[in-house]
Amino acid sequence: FIQSDLHTLHLLSRILKFEHPAGGYKKIFETVEELSEPVPATVTGRIPSFLKGSLLRLGPGLFEVGDEPFYHLFDGQALMHKFDFKNGQVTYFRKYIKTDAYVRAITEKRVVITEFGTFAYPDPCKNIFSRFFTYFKGVEVTDNCLVNVYPIGEDYYAVTETNYITKVNTDTLETLKKVDLCNYVNINGVTAHPHIERDGTVFNIGNCMGKGASLAYNIVRIPPTQKDKSDPIEKSKVVVQFPSAERFKPSYVHSFGMSENYFVFIETPVKINLLKFLSAWSIRGSNYMDCFESNELLGTLFHIARKDIGGGQGEYIDHKFRGAPINLFHHINTYEDQGFIVADVCTWKGFEFVYNYLWLANLRTNWEEVKKAAMMAPQPEVRRYVIPLDIHREEQGKNLICLPYTTATATMRSDGTIWLEPEVLFSGPRQAFEFPQINYQKHGGKNYSYAYALGLNHFIPDRIIKLNVKTKETWVWQEPDSYPSEPLFVQTPDAVDEDDGVLLTIVISPGAQKSGYMLIINAKDMSEIARAEVECPMPVTFHGMYKP
Repeated sequence: FIQSDLHTLHLLSRILKFEHPAGGYKKIFETVEELSEPVPATVTGRIPSFLKGSLLRLGPGLFEVGDEPFYHLFDGQALMHKFDFKNGQVTYFRKYIKTDAYVRAITEKRVVITEFGTFAYPDPCKNIFSRFFTYFKGVEVTDNCLVNVYPIGEDYYAVTETNYITKVNTDTLETLKKVDLCNYVNINGVTAHPHIERDGTVFNIGNCMGKGASLAYNIVRIPPTQKDKSDPIEKSKVVVQFPSAERFKPSYVHSFGMSENYFVFIETPVKINLLKFLSAWSIRGSNYMDCFESNELLGTLFHIARKDIGGGQGEYIDHKFRGAPINLFHHINTYEDQGFIVADVCTWKGFEFVYNYLWLANLRTNWEEVKKAAMMAPQPEVRRYVIPLDIHREEQGKNLICLPYTTATATMRSDGTIWLEPEVLFSGPRQAFEFPQINYQKHGGKNYSYAYALGLNHFIPDRIIKLNVKTKETWVWQEPDSYPSEPLFVQTPDAVDEDDGVLLTIVISPGAQKSGYMLIINAKDMSEIARAEVECPMPVTFHGMYKP
C-alpha cells in the first residue's frame, strides 16, 4: 500500500507540473464545418480486431452564428462525430444535428432560441406588439442536443438536459425526428446520463410538478425493444418520486446513481429559481444561467429509493441523509455491500456553481488567466459516500458504517438526520477527475475496482486517468499540447479481469500536422495501442458511446 501511495504522489507531482503556456487549448473552442463524406484516417499501431463498430461523440461545433457569438461552453450547436472501425482501418465523419435551434439559427443567421448562457434577442423585424404576445406563449426551450447519445430500443437519440431528444441515424448521422418527452411522462426535462440495463431498459431522472403543485424529481423507466416493434418511449412511466427540499427551487440534476436494488439521488444546493426563470425570461430576457442560485444553508441531501417493490414500481425511503454542500455532475458507480449503499461521485467542494467558470471567454484566455480564474473556483475531489440501509435511532452519535475498507462515516444526529462524511478517493489542487467511466457492462451497479476519467487541469482537459478506487493508485496518459476527451471503456471479448479492455478517446493536438485523432489506450497499463489521425481540426466533445 505504501508503494502504491508513493506511486500516486509521483504521478501527481508529474501532473501538477504540466503547463499549457502556448494556449493550444483555445482551438478546441472554435467552429468547424461538417463533412460531406467520411474521410480515411492514418492508422499508427494496430487496431484491435474486436473493434468493429463505431465510436460516437457529441459536443458543440458551431460557436457563433453570423455576428452573434455563443457565450457558454454548453451553448454551441450540436455536432456528432463518428469513427468507424472496419478490417483494421478507420474512417472519420461528422454532421450537425439538424435541431430546430440549429436550422433556425442557420436560416436567420442569428441566435433564435435561447441557450444555456446565450439569450436569443427577439427578431428585429417584428414590431413590439407581436413580440409582446410571443412572450406569453411560454418559454421556447432549446432542443440543442449536444451532450450525449444513447440507445432506446433499437433507436439512438442525441440528448441534452431539456424535454427534447433527437432521433438520429448513427450510420449516416442524419437527423430523423424531434421527440418531446413531456408527451409521455410527467417530466420537465431529463438528464443526459441514463442508466441502461443489459436488456435495454432505460432509467433516467428529471424534475417535475408533483402533488399539490410542489416540485419533485421523477425516475422514469423506458422499456427495452418491444416485440410488436412499437416505440418503447410510448410505454415510458414514472416508477418512483423523490421530494424536493424547496417548493419552487429544484436542484440542478446532471446524473444519478443506480445499484442492483436502489436508486440514489443527491440533491445539491445549486438551485434553479423557477419563479425567476418564468418571469425574468419573458420580461427582461434571460438565459438559463441567470436563473441558478446557490443556498449554502441547505447543504446536500442524499435520497434513496427501492428500485422495484413489485409491478415495476419503486418506493421512496424516507430517511434524512445530509452532508456538506457540494457541486455534483457525474456519478462514477453505485453498489450495495453488507447492508450499505456505496456511492462514488465526482464532486466540487462548496456551494458556488461550477458552471460559472465555464464561460467561453474564460476558457479561451491566456494560460495564466485560466489558472487565476480556476483558483477561485470550487476544488474538485472524488468522494465515496456510504449510506446505511439499517438505521436505529438509539445509535445517536455513533458511526453507522462498519465496512472495513472505507473511512466514510454516517452519524445519527439528535434531530433524526444522518450526517454523511465521505472518504476522498482522489484529490489534486485544481486537478479534476471528471467525465468518469467504468467497465459498465460487468460492474455497473456492482462492487468494482477501476474508474477512468478525463483529467481537467484548471478546467483544461489534458490527460486520461485510471484510478484504482480500492488502493487509490493512479495511472496517467498525457502528451504535450494534446487535449483528449472522455475515455470510453470497451471490454475485450471473453475478458476475465475487470480492466481487460481498451479506452477510446478523441484527442485534439492543434500544433500537429494532423490535428485530430482517435486514440486507443490499453486499459490495464494506460499505454498507447494505436491512433487514427485525420487532417481536420476538431472541437471539444462531451460524452458518447461505442456502438458495436
